[in-house]
Amino acid sequence: MSTENKINQDSINKALWAACDTFRGTISADTYKDFILTMLFLKYISDVWQDHYDGYKKAYGEEPELIEEMMKNERFVLPRDASFYVLWERRHEPGNGERIDQALHAIEEANGTKLKDAGKSVFQDISFNTDKLGEEKQKNTILRHLLEDFAKPDLNLKPSRVGTLDVIGNAYEYLIKNFAASGGQKAGEFYTPPEVSDLISELLDPQPGDSICDPACGSGSLLMKCGRKVIANHNSKQYALYGQEAIGSTWSLAKMNMFLHGEDNHKIEWGDTIRNPKLLDKNGDLMLFDIVTANPPFSLDKWGHDEAEHDKFSRFRRGIPPKTKGDYAFILHMIETLKPKTGRMGVVVPHGVLFRGSSEGKIRKQLIDENLLDAVIGLPEKLFYGTGIPAAVLVFKKEKSANKVLFIDASREFKAGKNQNLLTEDNITKIVDTYRNGESVEKYSYVASLEEIQENDYNLNIPRYVDTFEEEEEIDLMAVRAERELLKGQLNELEAEMTKYLRELGYGA
Repeated sequence: MSTENKINQDSINKALWAACDTFRGTISADTYKDFILTMLFLKYISDVWQDHYDGYKKAYGEEPELIEEMMKNERFVLPRDASFYVLWERRHEPGNGERIDQALHAIEEANGTKLKDAGKSVFQDISFNTDKLGEEKQKNTILRHLLEDFAKPDLNLKPSRVGTLDVIGNAYEYLIKNFAASGGQKAGEFYTPPEVSDLISELLDPQPGDSICDPACGSGSLLMKCGRKVIANHNSKQYALYGQEAIGSTWSLAKMNMFLHGEDNHKIEWGDTIRNPKLLDKNGDLMLFDIVTANPPFSLDKWGHDEAEHDKFSRFRRGIPPKTKGDYAFILHMIETLKPKTGRMGVVVPHGVLFRGSSEGKIRKQLIDENLLDAVIGLPEKLFYGTGIPAAVLVFKKEKSANKVLFIDASREFKAGKNQNLLTEDNITKIVDTYRNGESVEKYSYVASLEEIQENDYNLNIPRYVDTFEEEEEIDLMAVRAERELLKGQLNELEAEMTKYLRELGYGA
């Protein structure tokens, strides 16, 4: 990225974060994130449209019909009255909320399936004409400020100014990340930290031609990171992205995110993956993928236990996970959607998945006996938004070369942050290199045979395999005693000096 774009990226990010001040103190970040992200989307497509229109006007002069014809080749259609600029010009009039909603609806209608999936539209769960922004007068003022914020020069998103499309995609990700960082408990629902996405995409090593799926895709960051690896490592855009997301407003974020990153070859469905998987083939069976990856909700309560016994896709034939913990429901769904030869999978789980007993223990035994588990990687604590608990990444493969499982304890290697810990590039490289080499490294990794795991009653708790115990140095008691005597002498000297000073100042005898 050029220096100019880098400057633009920073100024765009700062201007976007400043635009949030319009809402702070009025409504919660969890609510206003949808307004900001949707307005960014509207501003971006308006700027691209205007930029291209101005370009054609320059080239063809005053020939509106020819220009209109040329504009039909755009990635999307922007109806004249739905442009950000029309809304901005009318910002002092009453009815801002209603006008913005109408503009979004018109954009949806004009773009067919691009902003819709199976009848659900991207803006369906987002309304600017809502009482959440207060009574009519207050709402109108807040939205006027929002339009004015986005009209500032720093948020001129025209391609002729910002250059690459990634600048916009990056800005979108920047906002989502900041909302996640300040979003408390709900944050993990829509965002996987970029370093964790990086790690998983490196471990799974997507290849040209791969189909990649995230059945709990949130805003789509992990899914897109896997696609970007194909571009970075193979200079190819030959991949297809598939996802499903249960929360309507988060599904909308994923769709907009894909659009802003130029990811046109994607299919993101809205619905509950466990109760109602939507990614099906023409026979109505589960679609199969080369790569399946997810950071599902940890230990989800009410995941669909009652319907699982009669699951028509037989996903729970190895056992039904407990009613109040859905971790293995997602794992079993993901295993079931792997292609027989190339299928590989990376899933983020809480550590309880490694050792809890009962029905989870039976499922774990089955997966290990079938030799599907390839690696167990322990991550540091406080990596994920909304939870401080450490997690692990489980890697599964449909075709393994040996009957063994690699354990990596990466829990102590991270960069400490104020509220959040980070995986550095070196931390990620070390994990990936260790995984690819498949070797035991003292106090870091261990290659366990299936027999060893069976002897451990199928318990995958990492300390059972990777010994990270550090022996404490022997203490030289004589040296400690000598140091203590020295310190006592120094303390006596200081006390005497302090008494002298106090006398000089007129205190004491």
